[in-house]
Amino acid sequence: MSVVTKSIVNADAEARYLSPGELDRIKSFVTSGEKRLRIAQVLTESRERIVKQAADQLFQKRPDIVSPGGNAYGEEMTATCLRDMDYYLRLVTYGIIAGDVTPIEEIGLVGVREMYNSLGTPIPAVAESVRQMKQVASGLLSPEDAAEAGYYFDFVVGAMG
Repeated sequence: MSVVTKSIVNADAEARYLSPGELDRIKSFVTSGEKRLRIAQVLTESRERIVKQAADQLFQKRPDIVSPGGNAYGEEMTATCLRDMDYYLRLVTYGIIAGDVTPIEEIGLVGVREMYNSLGTPIPAVAESVRQMKQVASGLLSPEDAAEAGYYFDFVVGAMG
């Protein structure tokens, strides 16, 4: 839920106008909108590169994943792994655009541990794939934008822990 929606819901629940502090937070949210959209656009336009480079780094770091018996062994399973990485990158862009982690939580993290455990997928490897995407993405962004995006990547990794 965005800061705008949260502020309105809270004020309405108390039958009051928005407070000066709430208005300041909304102003900050609105003025940071261009930056958030710019970051999301870079990530979206570079998604194939980010996923591929991050996967290459992941597979070098965790060769067990692509070895016989690993969860990304074989062409089909590797494609599934890349699909999941792309999914998490997309969730990160949703959070950046919203300026809030709620879309990440509500759309993509509910039950993720249970799902991967039931599939026998090593959650540390999934978390590492997100860390690798953060690293690749950070190289495409200014330090300030990388810090902003990094918060959302770190949130996804933390939710898997």
